[in-house]
Amino acid sequence: MKIRILFLCMVGMVTLYTSDLNAQVKPDSLTLSPSIGSYFFDGDQNLLNTITYGASLGYNFTERWGIESSFNYLKTEAEIGGADVDGYLVRVEGLYNFTPQKRWTPYFAVGFGGLKADQHYGTADYGLGFKYFFNEKVAFRSDIRHVLLFPGNNLLYTIGLSFVFGGEKKAEVVAQPVVQQPVVQQPVVPKDSDGDGVYDDKDQCPGTPRGTKVDSKGCPLDSDGDGVYDYLDQCPNTPAGVNVDSKGCPLDSDGDGVYDYLDQCPNTPAGVKVDSKGCPLDGDEDGVYDYQDQCPNTPKGATIDQRGCWVLKGVNFDFDKANIRAGDAAILDSVVTILENNPSLRLEIQGHTDNKGAVNYNQKLSERRAKAVMDYFVKKGIDKGRLSAMGFGLSKPVASNDTDEGRAENRRVELNPIQ
Repeated sequence: MKIRILFLCMVGMVTLYTSDLNAQVKPDSLTLSPSIGSYFFDGDQNLLNTITYGASLGYNFTERWGIESSFNYLKTEAEIGGADVDGYLVRVEGLYNFTPQKRWTPYFAVGFGGLKADQHYGTADYGLGFKYFFNEKVAFRSDIRHVLLFPGNNLLYTIGLSFVFGGEKKAEVVAQPVVQQPVVQQPVVPKDSDGDGVYDDKDQCPGTPRGTKVDSKGCPLDSDGDGVYDYLDQCPNTPAGVNVDSKGCPLDSDGDGVYDYLDQCPNTPAGVKVDSKGCPLDGDEDGVYDYQDQCPNTPKGATIDQRGCWVLKGVNFDFDKANIRAGDAAILDSVVTILENNPSLRLEIQGHTDNKGAVNYNQKLSERRAKAVMDYFVKKGIDKGRLSAMGFGLSKPVASNDTDEGRAENRRVELNPIQ
């Protein structure tokens, strides 16, 4: 309640005591400063920290130097026992103002005094403060002091108002008559803010970077007409009509390293190696790209299926048979020709069956089919050391075994080149 009353009194005094708006520390002036704050005792003093009320009376010798005496009342209690203790702090300080001509005036203070609380103490103190002048007669102030006891250390923090009385008056400024000077019209020089050689009033591309070549409209050059200025274009001389990215480079939608306008095989899967036309590689040139080819290194002229595997297309065995039909000779002879043209080529002949019958029986049947084809090649003069026969039974169908046509397709022989 006491704090509220003190605050209302300060506000009332400010309201009644404001007129001149010139704010500064004036030489030969008196100051009266009521305040409120907190006082912090050293732990060895056995006293509780408390609120303090006080007032200061000061005198400014000059704008920068002044002296001030202060009194603070402390209502506290002993930490042990809780007995009430009335305290009184008296200080005399010298003040130095850092910016006396400004509304915001910080200052340094140092001084000495005494404290009566549970006993009498001699004190010395130092600290900082500032004043903010609402006008030349009233200022808000805030202070902090390190109070040195003998022995002990205390801390004092206060805020309050400072009222200024007297002091030197500022010399009145006599207004001088204003002499009208004749106005000389200066020629208007057109501006070229970005320094590109085109005046601002005609520059359709203001803010062009220094040193950039521009056209008559002040816009950077775009020699290949791709919509990206030359000084930003990382791919100059792009053909007309080609779509480009923000760097001026042609688009490469599938990321294969070949620009879209040159890519003959768009939408190549990521990571697939391509040739200069943007098409996936086909190392054995069998028409099936390497990344899809389950049987690489197929020799030229071989008949392949959609997997890229060499098959004896048209050579299918009758149900439960391993003999080669008379009509299959021409197909087998074409393989002999390939083997003769590739003397280093070795083949694994793989026999297959449909799913009719037992697994073990079909395994042996597939082996007999593979051996029948191998024997035909040997009979035609192919070295047996270049050939091997293997059966896979019903384990690798290439068509559905649910239809007669699918089962006939599964009764087959495939050729696998061996490196």
